[in-house]
Amino acid sequence: MRIRISTLFNATVIAAAFMGSASAAPEADLPTRLATHVRAIATSEHNTGTPAELEKAALYLEATLAALGYKVQRDEYVFGGHKVRNLEVSIANVQAGRQPERIYIVGAHYDSAPGTPGANDNGSGSAALLELARMLKAVVPAPGNELRFVLYVNEEPPYFNGPGMGSRRHARALKARGLNVEAALILETIGYYASAKNSQRYPPGISAFYPNQGNFIAVVGTLGSIGLVRKTVSAFREVSAFPIQGLAAPSFVKGVTWSDHRSYNLEGYDAVMITDTAPMRYPHYHTSADTPDKLDYASMAEVSKALATVIRQLIQAQ
Repeated sequence: MRIRISTLFNATVIAAAFMGSASAAPEADLPTRLATHVRAIATSEHNTGTPAELEKAALYLEATLAALGYKVQRDEYVFGGHKVRNLEVSIANVQAGRQPERIYIVGAHYDSAPGTPGANDNGSGSAALLELARMLKAVVPAPGNELRFVLYVNEEPPYFNGPGMGSRRHARALKARGLNVEAALILETIGYYASAKNSQRYPPGISAFYPNQGNFIAVVGTLGSIGLVRKTVSAFREVSAFPIQGLAAPSFVKGVTWSDHRSYNLEGYDAVMITDTAPMRYPHYHTSADTPDKLDYASMAEVSKALATVIRQLIQAQ
């Protein structure tokens, strides 16, 4: 496994250009906007065990997207006696009455794990999705393309990898309709960065190829999505100096399938997780201390700005 990972790392990371001439938009107020969203979504535990707080988070997400001019679609369902919903908005350049030729998904789960407010996991991802939806609202995709922003319920235990998981329901529905998902980018725990030596940990067999400082954003996928990992890392580096690392590895490697991207992989779609690596770095993962004051909103803003450009390039390509 070491040889495969090493070869992959060289292909996806070392060979990629570090910086290009383009730069992301200034967005001076973006850190404040992100902090506002995280505080609104993740000040307290919100999942099916705390239904009033879960509903409060969902209503905030809906209201924010509606205020941006989107028509919010609710996918409501009942699982385990709980009525829950995914939320979705889209930007499309598709002829009336026709299906999109290529669908691009930006997704994030908005529920928290039991016992935690979930500011980083995953208030950070939900907040970034809201801001990406704002920054990309006026972008016109290439003909036949559609961009969908999806906020999933029930990613956390006890639903993870099960039929009640919001992203499993979403991915299965797309497959059942025969729709072509070109790429799914899943925002998962993106708010914590550390520059101290040895602040970053890795699964066995990987640490020799990556930095020991946890100051980067990561693009993670299975071997089947190696092309999307490469493309995302390369495009990010063309527009931002913010550190980024890429990893595509077998699904048995610890952490590689730990988010909603797995739901799309199971249906045969390319999908990656964009993450700060969560428990490999973040000391408050799945604890009551995962609160909004722990996050680095300036770094989150840099990541979000670069991703906005990456996504725009994806959806405007034929």
